[in-house]
Amino acid sequence: MSATVRLLFSRSFIKPTTSASIRSQLASPNNKFSWVRSASHYTASTLKANFDNEFHKDNGFHKHPIKMGKRQFNGKPGKFRKKQKKVVVASEGSPEEVLLHDINALLETLTVADVADEGATEAQAEAKPEVEKVEGEEKVEGKTEGKEEAETKPELLAQGTEIEAEVLSLSSTGDGLAKQKGSDSNHIYVVPFTVPGDVVKARVYRHVPQDGYSHADFLEVLTPSPLRDDSRIQCKYFAKCSGCQFQMLDYSEQLKHKRSIVVKAYKNFSNLSPELVPEVLDTIGSPLQYGYRTKLTPHFDGPPGGNRRGFKKPMEEMPPIGFTPKGLRKVMDIEDCPIATDAVRAGLKAERERMSKEFASYTRGATILLRESTKRVPKPADGSEIAVPDLKPGVLSTPIITPAADGSYTDFKTCITDNNATSTEYIDSFIFQNPAGSFFQNNNSILSPFTDHIRQHILPPANSLPEGAKPIKNLIDAYSGSGLFTITQSSLFPGGSIGIDIADKSIDFARRNARLNGLDESQCKFIAADAPKLFESVAGLDADETVVVLDPPRKGCDASFLRQLMQFAPRRVVYVSCNVHTQARDVGVLVRGRVGDTFGEAFVDPTEGEKKMSRYVIESIRGFDFFPQTGHVEGVAILNRVDE
Repeated sequence: MSATVRLLFSRSFIKPTTSASIRSQLASPNNKFSWVRSASHYTASTLKANFDNEFHKDNGFHKHPIKMGKRQFNGKPGKFRKKQKKVVVASEGSPEEVLLHDINALLETLTVADVADEGATEAQAEAKPEVEKVEGEEKVEGKTEGKEEAETKPELLAQGTEIEAEVLSLSSTGDGLAKQKGSDSNHIYVVPFTVPGDVVKARVYRHVPQDGYSHADFLEVLTPSPLRDDSRIQCKYFAKCSGCQFQMLDYSEQLKHKRSIVVKAYKNFSNLSPELVPEVLDTIGSPLQYGYRTKLTPHFDGPPGGNRRGFKKPMEEMPPIGFTPKGLRKVMDIEDCPIATDAVRAGLKAERERMSKEFASYTRGATILLRESTKRVPKPADGSEIAVPDLKPGVLSTPIITPAADGSYTDFKTCITDNNATSTEYIDSFIFQNPAGSFFQNNNSILSPFTDHIRQHILPPANSLPEGAKPIKNLIDAYSGSGLFTITQSSLFPGGSIGIDIADKSIDFARRNARLNGLDESQCKFIAADAPKLFESVAGLDADETVVVLDPPRKGCDASFLRQLMQFAPRRVVYVSCNVHTQARDVGVLVRGRVGDTFGEAFVDPTEGEKKMSRYVIESIRGFDFFPQTGHVEGVAILNRVDE
């Protein structure tokens, strides 16, 4: 069998059979199989069948094409039979899907290396004299062949088996991807808390045989990688708690890896050819690498046997309070968390003390909110000492006192545990108040450079505008929440900044925040709008004079929103995301100017009376490290409308 054929039959192509695995192999702009327009349209079995069909057809083995779509119905439909709605799911950038892309890329690399080695061996064999025909085999010039060389699946190790694993690469999920040391098999083991170059002892606990990999618990380092320095680790729970992955890595290496996460996200999820994606810029780091998290939500489980319906069993002892270990469901007891701020760490200690006295009153598990809140007191004009202000009740009897570097004010920080209480946060001179249990960025230290970066790039460079182009005057902040971008960027837009959100409560707090920052409605206003009609509320704005900021949840934008956006056609788009994989997917939609390729909806050319959808070109892509020591990275993509 030739090296090329053997490569096509290798595990990296035909072993995966789940929808996610087929997508990761075949949803590529360079894919040679014409029937793959969007791998998310088809089920795993259909994709696999068509792959087999195309492969055999290319090699003369198959002459009957497999039809896509619904199977034919040979009789009349039943009277009451309901028409089945075809459900198409776009890629969600889930950890499983992201991991599978990285595993398949590694498998392909390993397979190519194996084929190259075997090709050299075959070349040597072909130089040898002919051999006599062996029964059941055909005599060929230089070698024998006839019994099909079959790729055999590696025998899976029993769960609980301990192995020596050599870590080859680092996944975008933060896990190490390893091979069993000394094994000829290319079976991949996903081992957390490791870095490339490590040789570790790991315990196998779960197999994913259809995708060619297994999960294993990290046990110990046998030979450390040059990248590893365990003296950097500042948490005694590291390598058990699932919160952090990279405490053993130098921070510069963490930022390099996070840039690679963004690069791979656009390679695997944007469905764009490489020339349409600019070089990803270096990731901007967090000013604080520890002590930065302003919110934690530790939890505890209920008493054993106490979750049966109608049966309430009080706790007999204080439960473990903390977070879930990697690969397990049982809560791990956590006494302290060094990536949290001092106020939140003090709050965790206080809550643990409270629970040690009150645990018997609980009959089920719960989640504890720990949210930092700040009271800022300016320095008195007479130069006198700043007195501790009266603070709303919190879990801290004594606040954490943080003076400004220039002495102009002092921050008094407490920790809130009531979801419905109001927390206060400052970004430079801006003040924001939110329900303590609602979403707001959890790393205050990076918000100043982050919002400044947006401020520096939200408008196009002066020399980039064509002659006669209108200046941008308006900002639309979609998914505005409590007004982070609407408020911090408002000074740049003489036409005003408008925040739009579907949540009435978020809009109420956004309006309050605008007033707190001295902004009237002519400068900054907020609109609660239904998702299907999001842009109708701003239809009066000139799109040529407008920039739109997007900051959607992790799942990204839906097809309806992207269609509205491209029909409104703002001159410039700034897309902020906590999930760079769904960001890449959505940016691909904006660049192609079509929704259907990604979301499975048939694209129809606009009919008379419908507004044509614009397309965009990417100006820049950059990551921001909101969560040092973890595998998470925030993405900022800036796009400009293509005028055709």
